[in-house]
Amino acid sequence: MSRIGKKPIVIPEHTTLAVADRSVTAKGAKGELSLLLHPDMTIAIENNEARIVPRVENKNSAALWGLYRSLVANIVEGVTKGFEKKLELDGIGYRVAMEGTGLLMQLGFSHPVRVAAPEGIQFQVERNVITVSGADKAKVGEVAARIRALKKPEPYKGKGIHYRGEVIRRKQGKKSGT
Repeated sequence: MSRIGKKPIVIPEHTTLAVADRSVTAKGAKGELSLLLHPDMTIAIENNEARIVPRVENKNSAALWGLYRSLVANIVEGVTKGFEKKLELDGIGYRVAMEGTGLLMQLGFSHPVRVAAPEGIQFQVERNVITVSGADKAKVGEVAARIRALKKPEPYKGKGIHYRGEVIRRKQGKKSGT
């Protein structure tokens, strides 16, 4: 039995959740997302609430129950509110600017780094903070992780790109021998 899987998913106003065979589609203010359910899972929609129900009770379906409940809840939240990740640039000479819908970054390399915005993802830049936003939680996290991987924060001075609120464990530098 899954504690997470048992929870109902509340469908907000102005959001529709449609089920066709194994495909679940959510439409809302931020767009439209769809998800293909596992053959062992089914979905029941009643009174603006959706519940994930396993077709058979076995160990595999118990493991997938909570996963698919979270995935469906994420697409519902994504089309209503959306998701965002904030990244910060730390370092002398590290700059970021908007270039059309993409980003143009100076990260201490001999060349500027350009990042194009994938479909469904928007960027916003405020001084040294990059905001990655979109309806699909997985895609927002993936794009933010790829941007962070361009210049990971180093442990001695803390220079690089890091998530807002992320704690960088600092190392002590070389000690002078006296």
